[in-house]
Amino acid sequence: MPKHDPARKPSTRKRMIWMLIGAIVVFGGVFLVKAGMSKGMNDFFDNMPQPASAVTAATAKSERWSDNEESVGTFVAINGTNVTTEAGGVVKSIEFEAGQPVKAGQVLVRLNTANELATLNSLEATAKLAAVQRDRWRKLGQDKLVSQDEVEQRATAAASARANADAQRALIAQKTIRAPFDGFLGIRQVNLGQFVNPGDPIVSLQALDPIYLDFSLPEKLMGQVQNGTRVRATVDAMPGRTFEGEVTAIQPEVEAATRNFKVQATLDNAEGNLRPGTFAHVGFALGGERTVVVIPQTAVSFNPYGNAVYVITKKKRAEGEKDMQGKPLTGDKLIVTQRFVKTGATRGDLIAVTDGLKPGEQVVTSGLLKLRNDAEVTINNKVLPTAEAQPKTENR
Repeated sequence: MPKHDPARKPSTRKRMIWMLIGAIVVFGGVFLVKAGMSKGMNDFFDNMPQPASAVTAATAKSERWSDNEESVGTFVAINGTNVTTEAGGVVKSIEFEAGQPVKAGQVLVRLNTANELATLNSLEATAKLAAVQRDRWRKLGQDKLVSQDEVEQRATAAASARANADAQRALIAQKTIRAPFDGFLGIRQVNLGQFVNPGDPIVSLQALDPIYLDFSLPEKLMGQVQNGTRVRATVDAMPGRTFEGEVTAIQPEVEAATRNFKVQATLDNAEGNLRPGTFAHVGFALGGERTVVVIPQTAVSFNPYGNAVYVITKKKRAEGEKDMQGKPLTGDKLIVTQRFVKTGATRGDLIAVTDGLKPGEQVVTSGLLKLRNDAEVTINNKVLPTAEAQPKTENR
């Protein structure tokens, strides 16, 4: 008879199967618990009340604005030159102080004229002799003792001798360099004993009062800017000061490369604060005053697809609405709605809104990046962004 083992051990294959089933049950339970917890957390955060964002706000208001334009320009002297000489020579004396004002005709530099004066004396003597001979031959001609032709020759010789002397005198005068107009001198560029060639710069001379302001404008403004238009100019060297003048010349043609035309204004400069070559900011009004809606520039979100603002409105709370601590909320709440607008000209910190906003509507002026449509906000205007038509920088 065959023998049977009553305590036969289970096979290794069955043990592995039971272990796998047990692992599946354990890990499946873990994943189920984790999924339930994640769903509960997501539901909690989705339904959790969002805290109101603190923002600053401003009210859109109506103002009367005229059509203003701005540009940049450069101051140019009405008369400005590097004083030079027509005749070369050695510097004999310098009769000016650098940086000082001078009057027209004032002597600045004298060149050596010793040789020219000697030549002039000789030419003067020749001219006198020629004049005496001319007068003598005229008397002889009247007495018919010489021909009329000889009389004319003597007269021509006398005139030629006088012209030579006058030319020499003019050459000597050229070696006395004078200021051609009233103005302020710069730094001298010659020294005593130096030989100066014709055309060499001696000193800069600039007329400062009045002074020109040259600037360029786009061709679309051709015809809108006219002689007499008032302009305002500011320079970085003198913050807070505004200089006024008027347009006195307009270039008749438009530059093909830039499609701009040049304008020249004249400004009083009795104090001499404005100097040629200085950079200037130019502003002027074209008229056409109109009513516009204005808001601070910080309220506008400038985007490639359009400019937008966040408009603040009141909305009733839903029943049972609670805060983050679970306390019930009552009363109205402030929400923001993004609205696309069309913007126009700017003036200081303000910008004109031509479409999309009405006077009296409230807009967010700071904290725009943390907002979205229908987000609740609270207004805290303790620290407002600047919103001035003519802002000024303060030294701190």
